[in-house]
Amino acid sequence: MHSSNSWGGSLEITANNGGDSTTEEDNRSRNLDWDRASINHQQQQYNYDRSRNLDETQQSWLLGPPEKKKKKYVDLGCIVCSRKALKYTFYAIVVAFLVIALPTIVAKLWPKHKPRPSPPDNYTLALHKALLFFNAQKSGKLPKSNGIPWRGDSGLQDGSKLTDVKGGLVGGYYDAGDNIKFHFPMSFAMTMLSWSVIEYEHKYRAIGEYDHIKDLIKWGTDYLLRTFNSTATKIDKIYTQVGGALNNSRTPDDHYCWQRPEDMNYERPVQTATSGPDLAGEMAAALAAASIVFRDNTQYSKKLVKGAETLFDFARDFGKRTSYCRGNPYIEPFYNSTNYFDEFMWGSAWLYYATGNKTYISLATNPGLSKNSNALFMIPDLSVLSWDNKLPAAMLLLTRMRIFLNPGYPYEEMLSSYHNITSLTMCSYLQRFQVFNFTKGGLIQLNHGRGQPLQYVANAAFLASLFVDYMNATGVPGWNCGPNFISFNDLRSFATSQINYILGENPLKMSYVVGYGNKFPRHVHHRGASIPTGKTKYSCTGGWRWRDTKSPNPHNITGAMVGGPDKFDKFKDTRANFSYTEPTLAGNAGLVAALVSLTSSGGYGVDKNAIFSAVPPLYPMNPPPPPPWKP
Repeated sequence: MHSSNSWGGSLEITANNGGDSTTEEDNRSRNLDWDRASINHQQQQYNYDRSRNLDETQQSWLLGPPEKKKKKYVDLGCIVCSRKALKYTFYAIVVAFLVIALPTIVAKLWPKHKPRPSPPDNYTLALHKALLFFNAQKSGKLPKSNGIPWRGDSGLQDGSKLTDVKGGLVGGYYDAGDNIKFHFPMSFAMTMLSWSVIEYEHKYRAIGEYDHIKDLIKWGTDYLLRTFNSTATKIDKIYTQVGGALNNSRTPDDHYCWQRPEDMNYERPVQTATSGPDLAGEMAAALAAASIVFRDNTQYSKKLVKGAETLFDFARDFGKRTSYCRGNPYIEPFYNSTNYFDEFMWGSAWLYYATGNKTYISLATNPGLSKNSNALFMIPDLSVLSWDNKLPAAMLLLTRMRIFLNPGYPYEEMLSSYHNITSLTMCSYLQRFQVFNFTKGGLIQLNHGRGQPLQYVANAAFLASLFVDYMNATGVPGWNCGPNFISFNDLRSFATSQINYILGENPLKMSYVVGYGNKFPRHVHHRGASIPTGKTKYSCTGGWRWRDTKSPNPHNITGAMVGGPDKFDKFKDTRANFSYTEPTLAGNAGLVAALVSLTSSGGYGVDKNAIFSAVPPLYPMNPPPPPPWKP
């Protein structure tokens, strides 16, 4: 049966054969208790059969919109997230582990091979050896760690007859190849070593020599403190020398006899001075400089300062201005002092840095002092630093104050003059200005071709290198020598060329530092090194056989810088000629200072502030802020 639909189109109504609607409803009602799975299957079959007889439009009416695919989620307990997000998160973690974490873990666990430190430069190698010379020169009861197997205890009876020195004058250093303890050059050597430590402590630490050089300085200053009454505030004498010899003497003494220090059996007289502005001034400089080195040892540093002040008061006593060596035949022919005003400037500068007492800097910058010392006359010989002449070193030390502290009035005028003379001194070292002659091999002749030139050369190299470091610390690229602008590279080249000459860059290709390089002096004028050790003790004249033999020394006195070549670059490696082959305490101190200034170990530059640790502010301090206002 077909009827018309009110929306248009035909509507076919299909009925079961022979069945009515009531019966159909009853059957459905009964089927509610059937198995739901079978019902669903029948229902699906029914819908399928019907859909076969419907067009697409009708099917869409019947089925409705397609069912959307449900997203899949994962319940993690505290949060719920989609599986897709979880998957990408997992992938990201894996990638991060492979890219970041894994290389980090491998780097941490991989066996570490520390990069090898750069090999030490030649200056460092030579410096290690140059310091050993001082170990070989020690007098007294030696520590087991002294490190020189052919040296032993010696000079244990030195000064034993003195009633005012408990324990006598045991200790200190022998000066050179003889067995004499000259206090004047010994003090200068300790001052130079201390100065080098104050400026270049970081370098000594870098090469592992800081404790060693401090021990060497203390060995010297401990002894110097015994040479006068260091517990008093006022003294009337100082001991100036232990041992000695008279020229052309034929009686047993330290020159006539050729014996190891350990075997000495002759009289060793002690020299005394009741006037000594030069020696006392140098000793004061040594103790004051050392007090800065030992500033971490407060008690010892104060002891050194007290001794330095006592000595300087003795030096400045107007009624005692006769040179310490005047008329003394045991000293004057060997270490004669030609002036004492340079020691006044040198000692007062060091005492100012050690104490901060302005009376010392006032003295150091007093125009009368510079006049009496001829400091401002620019005399070439006075620009040569030595155990006798401290002017160039004193003026450089005071120039340091002007460069880094800039104290102004009332010191500026004299400090500016010292700075100017220091600059001219540096000009005089350069070959182009022809102030000093140079050998064909390039060695400056600061002592005009006389014997033992190297000690003066080493001192000049140190001053030049230190001046460069001072100026570099201020960012200044050079200085003027008259109308000529000179780069500091030129001055540094002078310093390196002179030390390189000493170390073997010379016409003979010989190192003048024993034990450095392959070719060095083997017949050093040195009693201890030239006589074999053993049970045999050679008498005063019995040791002559070792002095006169053509054989090399049985012991190399490692680190000793010998006297050096002549003005023609010639050198005679002979024990009999001391001007060629004898080392000295003062000479080696200058060499050590020059080497540490030039080495690249530990970096370049100086310690600008350590030397000023005791210097108070030069200007009034700012007043404290007012208290907070209260209503």
